[in-house]
Amino acid sequence: MTKMLNINNVTRTQAYLDFYLRYPEIHWAFLGHAVSRNGGWNMTDLKGDLLSRLMSEEKQEEFFEFLERGNWLIFQDAFPQFLLYAESIRQGRSLFYLLPCMGISRFMEVIWDDFWQRRDSYILAMAQVVNEQSYLEARMIQNPFYKEKIFQTLEFFLQDLLSFNQILFPSRKGEKASLTGMTIHQFGSLHERIILGRRLYHLLFKDRKQHKEILAWCISRAHTGSRKDYWPHIFNDVNEGLPGPLQIRRLKNCRLIKGSPKLYSPQLEHAWPNMKHRPAEPGDWFDDSGVVVYLKEKEEPVNGKITGDYCETLQNLELAVLAKKTVFI
Repeated sequence: MTKMLNINNVTRTQAYLDFYLRYPEIHWAFLGHAVSRNGGWNMTDLKGDLLSRLMSEEKQEEFFEFLERGNWLIFQDAFPQFLLYAESIRQGRSLFYLLPCMGISRFMEVIWDDFWQRRDSYILAMAQVVNEQSYLEARMIQNPFYKEKIFQTLEFFLQDLLSFNQILFPSRKGEKASLTGMTIHQFGSLHERIILGRRLYHLLFKDRKQHKEILAWCISRAHTGSRKDYWPHIFNDVNEGLPGPLQIRRLKNCRLIKGSPKLYSPQLEHAWPNMKHRPAEPGDWFDDSGVVVYLKEKEEPVNGKITGDYCETLQNLELAVLAKKTVFI
C-alpha cells in the first residue's frame, strides 16, 4: 500500500489527508499533508515562470531530485506507521512491536505504545516531527552529494531567493485563499527544523477556528502542485506569457499589474515525470535519549503572518529575473 501511494508528491499528499480524515487523532498526518503541499509547489516552481529563467535545466533537475527524494523518504517511513495503527485499531491490540521489521526507529515503537495507552496526540505528533527530521538528517542533509550539489553551491539561493524556506497554509476565504505560515532560515539545522515543526503544529492545531478553515480549504482544493490552487488571481497552470526573456514587471504589491499575464505555475504531472528511487538507506538514527526534550509541550507565541514575506519573495524573484544578476549554471 505504501509503495502504491508513494508514486509522486500528489499521491503522497492526498494519502496523508485521506488518512487524517479517517483518524483525526493522528495529528501529524494533517501536518504532513500541509507541508507536503508546499513540497509540491517548490517542485513545480522550478519549471514555473521565474525560477526556470534563473536556473539551468541541470540545476532544476538537481533541486527536484533533492525535494523528491526527501518527500519520498519521509512517506515510506511515516505511512507504514499509519497503516500499522489502523490495523491495530481493527484488531483491537497493539501491533507496534512490528515497526522494527519495517526499518522504523525503535524510538517510534516506544512512542506508539505510549500513544496506544494514553492517546496523547501532541506527544505523538512531536515525536513524529523529531523522527522524520532525524531520519532525513543522515540520508539527505549530511549526505556529501547533496551538500555539494545543493547546500554549498546554492546556499544563498536556497535561503534568500527560492522561497523554499517559506511554508504556506492556505485557508478558505473565498476564491483568494488567506495565507498563514512560517519561515525557516537555517534549513541545514536539525534543531531548527524540529522547532519549525513544533511551530507549524501550533499554527494548525492550537486555534480551532483556524484549523477548521485550513482543513476546509485542503478538502475543497485537490492538490495539483500548481500555486494556482490557492492564488488563481496571480498564478495559472496554463502559460499565458510569451516565450523568451521577461521584459517588464508583472507584480506590484502582490497584485498583477493591469494587462499582465498571470505567472505560470504548472501542475506537477506536467512539470516532472515520476522518479524511480533507490531503496532507503538502512540504519536507526536514535542514539540519544536527549531528544525527548522536544516532546514537552511548550507554549510560545507563534506569529503566522506570512503573506507580506511571501509577496516580497515573489517580487524579489521577478526583479532578479529582470536584472539578470543571478544566474546559476
